[in-house]
Amino acid sequence: MIGHQRAAGAVVGSAVGDALGAPFEFGPAGTYSARFPLPGSDDEMCGGGGWEAGEATDDTQMAVLVGESLLEHGGLELPDIFARFQRWAVSEPKDIGLQTEDVLTNGMPWNVAAAVHFQVNLRAAGNGSLMRAATSAVYFARNGRQVTMDAARKIAALTHGDSAAWEGTAIFHELVRLALEGDDPLAALPEILTHVDPHHRDRYATVLAPTWHPDDATEFNGAVWPCLGSAVWAVRTTTSYEDAVRMAVDLGGDTDTVAAVTGGLAGAIYGLNAIPTRWTEPLHVPLPGYGGRVLRLPELLDLAHRLAA
Repeated sequence: MIGHQRAAGAVVGSAVGDALGAPFEFGPAGTYSARFPLPGSDDEMCGGGGWEAGEATDDTQMAVLVGESLLEHGGLELPDIFARFQRWAVSEPKDIGLQTEDVLTNGMPWNVAAAVHFQVNLRAAGNGSLMRAATSAVYFARNGRQVTMDAARKIAALTHGDSAAWEGTAIFHELVRLALEGDDPLAALPEILTHVDPHHRDRYATVLAPTWHPDDATEFNGAVWPCLGSAVWAVRTTTSYEDAVRMAVDLGGDTDTVAAVTGGLAGAIYGLNAIPTRWTEPLHVPLPGYGGRVLRLPELLDLAHRLAA
């Protein structure tokens, strides 16, 4: 049975992490804690770097598009999700991943665009499919492990041709599913890893191990492995939603996405009520290409509740 407080925590928690981390993207580690050394400051959701205070980025915008497609079609309609992504991508969003933009604008059909990109570039293991996975994780959680992990892989493959990205997104889906059920997702990681493609299992086992630290990463945290590993580390080494997301942002680098992934998982674990209202009040999600729509907390809560219903 999926708890609606946890489902709302996952969706809103991911969006909050995204908006909190956005102004610190590509900065060095420790920037956030230097500016806000103690929790509780009313101006933590500060904006900057082209972002308004509380404004969510492409991470949450794409997550909303996935969630709304799932609801309108009553399930996975991959061409529709891709078409929604395309409409958004050509509407001048403030931020869009280079790889994602190329796939969505290269003129290829939905079922080959990412594969063609991968064949040409041979690098497609960014975290761009992981960052948008909170809504689909909530939607498919009711269907069990295999269905939710397979759905994650299919949605990831729309923009990411490297199966490493598929597997990271699948792991995140399963972690959220277990959290929504009230289980301990991190305790289940050894079991989850047995369902990961053997070609990628060892690499994920490394970054998801209890002894791993983000300083041990061999790639920038814009890659899918250290991004997921950093999010799990932030959750594992803290005891609240707030502390986990603060830790994630303070890692520096791809702060909006690491915090979005952290916030989605921590929100599923701790529930909506654990997310500070000083962070949710200014939260807003513009949707370029969709008639000037802007989702705020009430719309995000409605989306989460329908995804979990």
